[in-house]
Amino acid sequence: MADTATLTQSTPGGGLDLNAITKMFARGEYALGAGVMALVIMLIVPIPAMLLDFLLAISITLSVLILMTALTIQKPLEFSAFPTVLLLATLLRLALNIATTRLILAHGHQGPDAAGNIIEAFGGFVMQGNFVIGVVVFIILVIVNFVVITKGSGRIAEVAARFTLDAMPGKQMAIDSDLSSGLINEDEARKRRKELEGESNFFGAMDGASKFVRGDAVAGILITFINVIGGMIIGVAQEGLPFQEAANSYTTLTVGDGIVSQIPALIVSIAAGMLVSKAGVEGAADKAIGIQLFSDPRALAMVAGTALFAGLLPGMPMIPFFLLSGAAGWGAWRNFAAERARSDAEQQSKVDQARSQTVAEPPIKDSLNVDELKIELGFGLLGFINETAGRKLTDQVKAVRRQIASEFGFVVPQVRIVDNLELDSEDYRILVKEVVAGRGRLKPQMHLAMSTSGSAPSLPGERVNEPVFGLPAIWVDEATRETAAVSGYTLVDSATVLTTHFTELVKENMADLLTFGGVKTLIEDLPKAQKSLIDDITPGQITYSGVQRVLQNLLRERVSIRDLGTILEAIAEASASSTDLLTVTEHVRARLARQLCNANTDGSGTLCVTALSPSWEQTFLDALIGSGSDRQLALEPSRLHAFVNDLRGAFERAAQVGDTPVLLTSAGIRPYVRSLVERFRPQTIVMSQNEIHPKARLRSAGSV
Repeated sequence: MADTATLTQSTPGGGLDLNAITKMFARGEYALGAGVMALVIMLIVPIPAMLLDFLLAISITLSVLILMTALTIQKPLEFSAFPTVLLLATLLRLALNIATTRLILAHGHQGPDAAGNIIEAFGGFVMQGNFVIGVVVFIILVIVNFVVITKGSGRIAEVAARFTLDAMPGKQMAIDSDLSSGLINEDEARKRRKELEGESNFFGAMDGASKFVRGDAVAGILITFINVIGGMIIGVAQEGLPFQEAANSYTTLTVGDGIVSQIPALIVSIAAGMLVSKAGVEGAADKAIGIQLFSDPRALAMVAGTALFAGLLPGMPMIPFFLLSGAAGWGAWRNFAAERARSDAEQQSKVDQARSQTVAEPPIKDSLNVDELKIELGFGLLGFINETAGRKLTDQVKAVRRQIASEFGFVVPQVRIVDNLELDSEDYRILVKEVVAGRGRLKPQMHLAMSTSGSAPSLPGERVNEPVFGLPAIWVDEATRETAAVSGYTLVDSATVLTTHFTELVKENMADLLTFGGVKTLIEDLPKAQKSLIDDITPGQITYSGVQRVLQNLLRERVSIRDLGTILEAIAEASASSTDLLTVTEHVRARLARQLCNANTDGSGTLCVTALSPSWEQTFLDALIGSGSDRQLALEPSRLHAFVNDLRGAFERAAQVGDTPVLLTSAGIRPYVRSLVERFRPQTIVMSQNEIHPKARLRSAGSV
């Protein structure tokens, strides 16, 4: 309404205000509308030759501007108005084609300058007096534009539009995911969605705009043929010109017109191809092409060698190939030198940075830290840490920690795996509290073959003793592995040997690894009702360190403490009447009778026992001296030797028939018998009569 009021506002003399009209058309939308209407009018109204020259110059200049813009933009979306510009440029060329056609047909008999100086100059320069040359050049330009550039650009735009639309849901979900996870804020998400929508609209519009260029090329071909045929008819039939003169005049004008229109069309087609083909390239085209095409010195070196070889072939011109070979070789040398300079600069930067950093000396108190568990590897075994074909050693250690936690209720401390250059390449050591608990030697690329009978395998290879149980074994390579498997031998890879050794050492040292802090953690993880029990008995009946000692006593004989609630109840019962931790431990074991019996039953669910004879029971009772926590076993050496022989004989007889019995004693002497047996037969389980569950099925394997 304001614009209408401005337009209808009259001057004092009664006419329109020309100043207001000028300001109105200075606005962009009015100027663009006026320009489009002018192009439409050009399709109808004749244009003088002088004005036509000016408009043709604008068409050529505009096409160059479009190409340069397409080359210099960083991203295709920066020229999102290209489809509209392409439509306007195509409309301008079509209007000029019609205008030149009107002039050629109306005044072509007057000479080659009938359609303006630009068409005359292009026709004369390209044809050079031979209209056949001009026709051939024009046809080639049309083929290049229509068949090669326009068709390829249209295909790229079509594929890009389809892929962009297909990928839009995934990109939208990625934006929403980043927004919900807090990686971007709402403004950034809105900006990305807008860019995504603009990209989709742009490639969709480019798919349609490519049809403008193709239609422009087809129209140029048809208009050219119409000009030639119509001009010949008008020149010969109406103007009375000789056929040769009419053919020369009208063909020169028509070919000049065709070339003048096809050159801007070709330039705009190239711009369209550049724009859609650089969809995935950031930066201006010159920088992207220069970096990606001429920055690899190896490629340039191969080009230099190929050009040099081509120049040496018989009949080939040497100078151009040698010049190209020299230029490519110089570029390769420059790039190689630049790569070395960058590498040296990076190394020097790292060195300077390392020198500039102040080396912080670790506090002295760090030297007091003790690693609970450590595995030291020789440099030949470091592949276990970075294993790619199988499981890493770190993963196997995690599995061991999980297994022991599930089986014994004991959380193994963190394990530190380090290399030790003081070890031989294939040696390893396992340390418990910085003290070597076990060591061995492995063959990373071989397998350890063992016989289930305990005898040495009869296979070729390096004979060793298995590091865990000391059984005879042989290291076999891949060639012997299949033979060993067929022969029934047990095959274990090197990493598993190390893991098994580590597992056994952890089980042997669980009591030492259960720290005061570990006990506190286990208790804190209990349900609230069970934690209240420990609050009732500590520190009045027993201290936390006392609870730790009881749990250590159980773990020392590989009794699971997973049922910690029952253990704490038993501790509360026993500590109410006794402060002797050994007595408390025995009471706890009696409460765990079901668990102990179940852990030592055979496959048939029967507990095989070898009982201590009454005479030895009495002998041990008589050998106990002291009272309370000061009680000790004082057995004569001769009697001790006799007991050892009797025990070994009884268990060897049981082993001959396939039994693995537990040693059954009375409750009063069980701890002392166990302390004696573990010195020469640590795998033997010693249980008291109080630890036999009433529902356990027993089977006697003799007596000692």
